[in-house]
Order: sequence, then structure tokens, then C-alpha cells
Amino acid sequence: MNQTDSPALRAVVSATIMLATILQALDSTIAAVALPDMQGTFSATQEQVSWVLTSYIVASAIMTPMAGYLGDRLGRKRLYLISVAGFVGTSMLCGLATSLEEMVLFRFLQGCFGAPLVPLAQATMLDTYPPHRHGSAMAMFGMGVMVGPILGPSLGAYLTEYYNWRWVFYINVPLGALAMLGIQAAVKDPERDRERPFDIAGFAYLGIAIAAMQLMLDRGNSQLWFQSNEIVIEGLTAVICLYMFIVHIYTKARPFIEPAIFKDRNFSAGVMFMFIAGLNMLATMALLPPFLQKLLGYPVMTTGWILAPRGFGTMVSMFVVGRLVNRIDPRILLLIGLLITAGALWDMSLFTTNVSFTELVLTGVAQGVGLGFLFTPVSVLSFATLEARYRTEASGIFALARNLGSSIGVAVLTGMLARYVAVNRAWLVEQVTPFSGALHQSEVARYLDPNTIEGLTMLNATIMREAMMLGYADDFRAMVVITLCAVPMLALLRPGPRLVAPA
Repeated sequence: MNQTDSPALRAVVSATIMLATILQALDSTIAAVALPDMQGTFSATQEQVSWVLTSYIVASAIMTPMAGYLGDRLGRKRLYLISVAGFVGTSMLCGLATSLEEMVLFRFLQGCFGAPLVPLAQATMLDTYPPHRHGSAMAMFGMGVMVGPILGPSLGAYLTEYYNWRWVFYINVPLGALAMLGIQAAVKDPERDRERPFDIAGFAYLGIAIAAMQLMLDRGNSQLWFQSNEIVIEGLTAVICLYMFIVHIYTKARPFIEPAIFKDRNFSAGVMFMFIAGLNMLATMALLPPFLQKLLGYPVMTTGWILAPRGFGTMVSMFVVGRLVNRIDPRILLLIGLLITAGALWDMSLFTTNVSFTELVLTGVAQGVGLGFLFTPVSVLSFATLEARYRTEASGIFALARNLGSSIGVAVLTGMLARYVAVNRAWLVEQVTPFSGALHQSEVARYLDPNTIEGLTMLNATIMREAMMLGYADDFRAMVVITLCAVPMLALLRPGPRLVAPA
């Protein structure tokens, strides 16, 4: 371990780690806002341009588990520098892309280079700070991980609106250069296993399984899920390769991922909690922009302003939790986070088409606070009893769980939304009959007269609008249930040693 007593060096390491983490986390959502502009530039269909996001997500998911092996073979510092340099270089190429094919290729490479950044950041923070400061370290690290995706749409909207979509990628260049200077000056290499062999079969099984599942989740809605042969093949491929990977790591002498990591009960439970945290964070961020823009009619910039305070709530709560985590049982803080998150989601399930700007912002801040209470205690508990030599590898698994939670959450909740809207629309249509009292009220009958084409058109639009509102409410209620289902899992976590600063 490379713990240091120098506050100045720790400050430089923390700032560098935060910057590199934000770079990678930000790019998971910042480009989404710019897709319509890219679609026009490249004369692409909506399905074609969606590969700009898919390629990045798939590459990142495949390469994240590689962080442990690459850190051992190349050294953490060298891998950090290579990753940031490659991320900055491919960001420039994305900004300069002249065709959709180039953009998808460069985004895939960007995802490959960016994948190790978050696992390396978490392991570096844990090694830099002594055990009694791990709570504060994870709070700082978590700000980058959680705030980056939340602020991404706001920053992307601003850059696209006032500059050009290419600046969504160019913004990474100066930030990446600063991160490289900090890494070169302050990050140290821990002890590593230079002789560790590369388990190509284990990597292939896991990589194919993750890629197939990500493709299935990303394309499922557009392909009508298992009605499509493509989705069936991807699903079967994911299941078969995941099974082969599990068998492989338990039968090979030096596997790609050490199964001994999962013998630590806190870490295994923490992975499940991180999956739920990822689901809550990204699924909400995927649902809210279309809800705000298409249903409530907010412009892109206003949508960004509504979403941004979530990040503020997360930062404030992480600052508070970082100071409390060594004084209060982290499981209590985690319970508070789950309850606050569930409460915020319940409030969101009560939204109507007349919901106010203030209420939208306040529920966002509350959800951000809840996520802040989730991330830091989970990180501290998960690594409290884990051997230090597993940190980089375990951090990769941790990041992968969060990413998979996000991907599965977005796919499932988007699919559920479409089903809820269809069911609610059918129910509302059944209520519209010649005997419906509301249709005979003078102020309503003037606009929604089903006997005229104009009235029938407006009636259909009104029904669809209400069906969508009810669909979003049903989705938010489903997220409440998912969040509360995590509460019993607290029993799986051990409190860990109570760590205090040395006298």
C-alpha cells in the first residue's frame, strides 16, 4: 500500500482522481443530448446514431474487468497514464469524425481506454488514505462517479446549444491534460504481480457474455425483445458464456478473476447494492429527459437546469456521510439512503402533468441526497474486510456491477414504460363513451367533441398524454419497490472494524 502522511500529496492525488473519474463518468451521459445534432450531421437514422452510445457502453463494460490484470502487468501509474492519454486522443478523434462509422469506431476506442479509470481511481484512493480515512476517500471518489452522469446531460445541452456537438468531446482535452499532470506528479505504484499470466479464455467468456447482454439490452425495445431472432441469439450467447466463465474461474489455477474475492461477504453484498445504486441513478436519468421534454414541454436547457440539482444533493450528502461513516454504523447510513431514495421516487410517482418546476427540482435534490447516502457506506463496507491485493480487481467488478445495473435498469424500465402506456391508454379509451359525463360539460365538449375530426384528434392526444403520465408514475412506483427490496440485504453486511485516527 502507498499510504502517505503528506496532506499536500493526498490533496493532489484526490484532485487528480476526481478529475479522471469525472472524465469517464461524464462521457456515459454527456453525448446523449447531442445525438439529434449528430444525426443531422451524419444523415443517420435514430437507430443508427444510437450506436454512438451503444459502442461506448459495450466497450467500457468489456474492458472494465481488465483493470486488475492490466494494473498488475503494466503498473497502476503507467496504466493510468495510458488510459487518460488514450481517452483524450480518442475524444479528439470523436470531435473530428466525418462519418457515423468513424464516430462509432472512435467511441468504441474511447470506451476501451476509459474503462480502467474508475476502478483505478477507487483502488488508488483506498491505497493513498489510511483505513480510518477511507470513508472520506470514498466520499470524494463517489462525487466523481455519481455526479458525472448526473451533470452530463446539463453540460452536454449547454455545449450543444451554444457551441457545437463536437465540443461535447473537445471538453475532455484540457481536463485530461490536467489529469495526466497530476497522475505523473502524485500517483504511486503499489506492489503488483508482474508474473500474472493473461487468462485469455476467461476474458473471452466474460467479454462475450457482457457484450451480448449489453447489445440485447440496448436493442431489445427497438427489436420487440424476444420476438426477434437477434435478441434471442444475444440472450442465449450471454447466458452460455457467463456459465462457461463461472465454471472456468473455479477450475483454472490462475483465472481472469479470482473467485476468492467473492468469499468476502461484505464485498459480495456490496456488489448487489452497487447494482441497485446504478439502476436508480441511470434509469432515472434515462426516464426524466423525455418526461420533461416530450410530456411537459420543457426545452433542452431548462431540462438541464432541472436535472443539475441532483448532483448538488449528491455532493452535499457525500460530504456529510464522509464525516459520519466512521462514527455511525455504515449500515444505518445505508438504510437512510435507501429510505430517502424510495421516498423521492414515491413523490415522483405522484407527479401530474401540472407538476411545478420547484417540485421537480426538490425531488431531484432528495434523490441525489439518497444516492449519496448509498454510495459511500457501500464502498467502505465492501472493502473494509477485503485483502488489499484484491483492490484493483475488486474495484473493476464494483464498477461493472454499477454499469450493469444501469444498463439493465434502463432497458427494463423503458420496456415497462411502453407496456404501462399501452395498458393505461386502453383503459382510458374504455372510459370514453357517449355516456361519459365529462364529455358533456360545455367547456370540454367545445374542444373534445368526438363527433368532429378536430375534437377526435384532440381527444386522442389528451388520452395519450394522460396514459404516458400514468405510465411514468407506474415506472417510478416500480423503482420504489426495487429500492425497498434492498433493505433486507442489509442483514448480509457486517459492520467492519471501527477505525479511528491514531493518537
